Amino acid sequence: KIVIFRLGDDLFAAGVQSVERVLRYQRARPLPDVPPWVDGVIEYRANVIPQLDLRRRFELRETAAGPTTRVLVLNAGGGWVAVVVDAVLEVAAYDAAQLSAPPALFRGLAGEYLQGLVRRQERLVVLLDVDRLLSATERLRLEQATATASANA
Repeated sequence: KIVIFRLGDDLFAAGVQSVERVLRYQRARPLPDVPPWVDGVIEYRANVIPQLDLRRRFELRETAAGPTTRVLVLNAGGGWVAVVVDAVLEVAAYDAAQLSAPPALFRGLAGEYLQGLVRRQERLVVLLDVDRLLSATERLRLEQATATASANA
């Protein structure tokens, strides 16, 4: 099963086992010296976790948060990370035969972030490889910034 969400006009998904929780949008507390696609940190279950803006991460046109904007808390590489999405649409089953191999580049999005493409009712859904949303270097940098934010809270 996958959780399908929208970023702009495009549909994306994450494996349901990677999605810890769907939260109403909350503005993150900013962090210094982080990439521009990192909104900051939020508190979740007594933990301080980084919040990423997937529109910025994937170099999509930015828009203001609206009433359908949500935050997905994902299990990414052994830790939690929150990501901002325009809307969460559904949880859907898919057959592995529906999954196409990821292209090297899809609408400017590097293939390294993708598990593949799933066709759903005439639309393509980009299935993300959640564990690869952050490189090891980015993860380490965010862990250090998040630890600093936790200590200063």
